[in-house]
Amino acid sequence: MNTVPQTASPAEDWLDTALFADGVEHRADYVNDAGFTARVMAALPPPATLPAWRKPALIGLWALAAVGIAVALPGTMTDVTREVFRIIGGQPVSLPGIVAGA
Repeated sequence: MNTVPQTASPAEDWLDTALFADGVEHRADYVNDAGFTARVMAALPPPATLPAWRKPALIGLWALAAVGIAVALPGTMTDVTREVFRIIGGQPVSLPGIVAGA
């Protein structure tokens, strides 16, 4: 077993120091697995992909939720829309402003 160096500061973790010292001996060693790793990687199934209908379905659900909120809270939605238009409409539009925003 390796001994922990006495020069380690109290801020360093003694276990990390011991594990690092032990790993120095074996860092360059190579374990020949006779192609086992390559066979395992080749046998793995392909990664799962999301169905094509998922993105349009999520967009539709969010749009439906927004419409539902607008119908449920018509006064609040009108006030919010008016304030957004007031804030956006009050800003000067210029090419440097557009470039800075982009």
